[in-house]
Amino acid sequence: MASQMEVGDFFNLENRVAPLGLVVTEGAQELGAKIDAHLTKWAAEGGKDIETFIVESECPRFSSGDSKGLIKSTVRGDDLFFLIDVGNYSCTYDLFGEKNHMSPDDHFQDLKRLIQAASGKAHRITVIMPILYGGRQHRRNYRESLDCACALQELQAMGVSNIISFDAHDARVQNAIPLMGFDNVMPSYQVLKALFHNVPDLMLDRDHFMVVSPDEGAMNRNMYYASVLGVDLGMFYKRRDYSRVVNGRNPIVAHEYLGTSVEGKDVFITDDIISSGESMLDIAYELKKQKARRIFCYATYAIFTNGLDPFDKAVNSGVVDGVFGSNLTYRSPELRRREWFYEVDVSKYIAYFIAAINHDMSISSIIDPHEKIKALLAKRKGE
Repeated sequence: MASQMEVGDFFNLENRVAPLGLVVTEGAQELGAKIDAHLTKWAAEGGKDIETFIVESECPRFSSGDSKGLIKSTVRGDDLFFLIDVGNYSCTYDLFGEKNHMSPDDHFQDLKRLIQAASGKAHRITVIMPILYGGRQHRRNYRESLDCACALQELQAMGVSNIISFDAHDARVQNAIPLMGFDNVMPSYQVLKALFHNVPDLMLDRDHFMVVSPDEGAMNRNMYYASVLGVDLGMFYKRRDYSRVVNGRNPIVAHEYLGTSVEGKDVFITDDIISSGESMLDIAYELKKQKARRIFCYATYAIFTNGLDPFDKAVNSGVVDGVFGSNLTYRSPELRRREWFYEVDVSKYIAYFIAAINHDMSISSIIDPHEKIKALLAKRKGE
C-alpha cells in the first residue's frame, strides 16, 4: 500500500486519468465526508488546494413517491466515483403524506438516477457499493430471482466500468459481468488494527488465542486471520432442518464445533454480516460452555435487524466481550452508544482505492494487506 510520503503524488496533474469527482448518495453522506477529507488532505500534500471532491447532487421526490436524480455541476470528462450504502434504512421520504423508510431498492434506484443524470458525459464511472445490492440473493435454488446478478448487469449496461464491494456474501456474482471490473475487498488490516487498539492485552499465540469460523461459508476469511496471526483455526457446522423454511431460510437445528480445545483461550469470530445475530450468539454460548476465556465478534456489516437486547444480555452475562463492525454501512445511534461495540473505520482504505484508480495505479498491494499486517504485528511485538 502506498505510504504517507507517496500519497501526494496521487494528485500530480500529469499522472491522473481525469479530474476526480465523488458523487455521494443520501445514505452514504457520513462515510463520503470522511473519504473526501483524506482525498483533500492528500491533494494539499501534492500542492493542490481543493476544497472538496464531492460533486453536489440529490434525488428529490414528489409526494407520489416518484423521484429524479440531479447533479448540480458539470462532470464532463470527470473520473466519477459513486458511493452508495444500500443498507441505510434511516433515510426517509414522504409518500402520500406518510414517512417511508428507504429500502435497498430505493437506494439502488437513486444510484441509477444519478448515473443517468451524468448523461454519459463522464470519462469513466466507478461504483463503490460496500454492501452489494441483492447480495444475499446470490444463487438460484428454485424458480426465483437473481437480484444481485441482474443489478450488476444493469450497471454495466449504463456504462459503469468498475464495481468495488467489500466482503461480498458470495463474490462469484461477478460471473454475471465477466468483462467489467469487480473488486471484492476484505478490510482485514483495518479489523486487526482496531482489535489490537481496543484490546491491547491480547496474547497472540497458539496457547492463548484462537480464530473460530461461525460456519463453513465463512472459512476463507477466518482462515486468512488464523494464517497471518499464526494461530489455530476451528469452525462450527450449522446443522439445518431442510424440511422447513422459516423467515426465508431453513432453521438451524444445532451448531457442531470442529477443532482443537478453546479452553482458556481468547476467541475471535468473524463473519460478513450480523443480521439477527442468533447464529453468532449461539456460537458464543457454545464456546463459553467449552470454557473459552474471552469472545470477540466481528462482522463487516453489523446491522442487528432484531435489535440489541440479545447482545446486551450476552455482554452483561460475560459471554461476549466485544463486537467489532465497520462503518461501511449504517450503524444505528443506539449501537454506536454501546460500550461493547467498536467501530472499524474503512474510509482511508476506500480513499486509497479512489486515488489509485484515478491514476491507473496497480491496486494489488491495496487488496492484499499481508505486508501491512506483518508490519502491524512486528510493531506490536516491539520488533
